[in-house]
Amino acid sequence: MMTPIMSLHNVDVSEFLTVLDTCKGNVFLVTHEGDKLNLKSKLCQLVGLTRLIEGGKITEAFIVCENKEDESKLFRLNLLGDSTKIA
Repeated sequence: MMTPIMSLHNVDVSEFLTVLDTCKGNVFLVTHEGDKLNLKSKLCQLVGLTRLIEGGKITEAFIVCENKEDESKLFRLNLLGDSTKIA
């Protein structure tokens, strides 16, 4: 079973989408309500990011990855906040 690797809040959406495009496996956005969207899909990215922004606020959600390398990339983005530092 996949476990959440990070809480998604206060994220640079442009940087996040850039890193998502480099991910090899599926990356899921999971909300507290139980919604699970595959962020490798451009449509799900649109729906997921729209869902996160409610009334101008970003609600909480979690990222879950199938691929360990993808987990590392997204964790470093969350930690460093800059995809140019991610090798």
